[in-house]
Amino acid sequence: MTYSEAIKFLYNSTPAFERVGASAYKEGLNNTIALDRHFGSPHRDYKTIHVAGTNGKGSCSHTIASILQKSGYRVGLYTSPHLIDFRERIKVNGVCISEKYVVDFVNNEREFFAPLHPSFFEITTAMAFDYFSHEKVDVAVVEVGLGGRLDCTNIITPILSIITNISFDHTQFLGNTLSDIAREKAGIIKCGVPVVIGEITDETKLVFTQKAASTCSKLIIAEESREVTSSTPILPIGRVYETLHYGTIHGDLSGDYQERNMNTVLNAVGQLKECCGLHITYEAIREGVANVALSTGLMGRWQVLGHRPLIVCDTGHNVAGWSYLSKQIVRQQYRTLRIVFGMVDDKDISTVMSMLPKEAIYYWTAPSTKRAIPSGKVQEIGHSHALHGDSFADVPTAYESAMCSSSPDDMIFIGGSSYVVADLLSYLRS
Repeated sequence: MTYSEAIKFLYNSTPAFERVGASAYKEGLNNTIALDRHFGSPHRDYKTIHVAGTNGKGSCSHTIASILQKSGYRVGLYTSPHLIDFRERIKVNGVCISEKYVVDFVNNEREFFAPLHPSFFEITTAMAFDYFSHEKVDVAVVEVGLGGRLDCTNIITPILSIITNISFDHTQFLGNTLSDIAREKAGIIKCGVPVVIGEITDETKLVFTQKAASTCSKLIIAEESREVTSSTPILPIGRVYETLHYGTIHGDLSGDYQERNMNTVLNAVGQLKECCGLHITYEAIREGVANVALSTGLMGRWQVLGHRPLIVCDTGHNVAGWSYLSKQIVRQQYRTLRIVFGMVDDKDISTVMSMLPKEAIYYWTAPSTKRAIPSGKVQEIGHSHALHGDSFADVPTAYESAMCSSSPDDMIFIGGSSYVVADLLSYLRS
């Protein structure tokens, strides 16, 4: 079996939410528990940090992993979705799982998988936990796939739980109110394990307070414990953070939303030091925050791809994400703003469209996933919001059209979906 054959098996033999959407979602942990028993509960071989939330999970997970790496720990990192290569999901000290390990895992275990009919994410999670044990990591940062309570990562008992924020996303699975969604994500809070909540509303605060009380878990609400007092974007990329306990910190991630993410991260670091016994120095924090992308391979978070014209991509894909992105885009300096935009069918495209800048020229497109909204439909919705441009069959064609029309003083933004960014980065790498 080759690597491409192993990946084909994972996608074709088991449903993947990223590819087909709701039909791949499997409620319950029965398969996960069966897989865990089969592999000998490998997640018990190392410490874990569990990260949930609607937005910011990836940035927070990668930043914490980078800080821990700079602290001298051997760090596993499990995130989703990937942008270019499946192996991005499973890393140790920033290095992707080997193709050989993926091939051997699938080849050796597919007979065991057959009667279970596990989902793509169930198999991938089992692979990650097994790999981290094999690689003898000290700690693994584990990002929730969807929700929390019934997510297959939720078999772990972490040393720290983190919930970044709550907003409306995946409502068909998690509920139609913020309190319903919060209850699903609060499912990762374990007995006696401290939990850091990044952002709250009155509705969600009550849910988290009650859950933490029922599990005797120390509750830290980062929004009410301001470690980051202010932040300023710097050129060409990055931000400078003024902090309460760590002085001035330079970060390599640029998005406006990173200020809140960094506040969550620094509150989490405080708990890792105070309650979890990890040795993390100021220098490790400074170096870790400054080198997130280099240390962990993070992509797609206000990622600057070129300067003349300014080319930026971002994986923000829902209303909460675009509440930051729309403001940051229009603050940039440009002669003409050009936006390559597409979305998938379970997102609130109409509300996102209402937030997009009216003066931009749009290049409506569809990413290469079955969940994509057809580019013609995206264009139609855009026109109903007084947003104008042409439609293109795929992301590379839309991007090249934007490039051909641009002057050095223009800005090109590519986004609307993680899958739009994935198609772009794959094209640029090819």
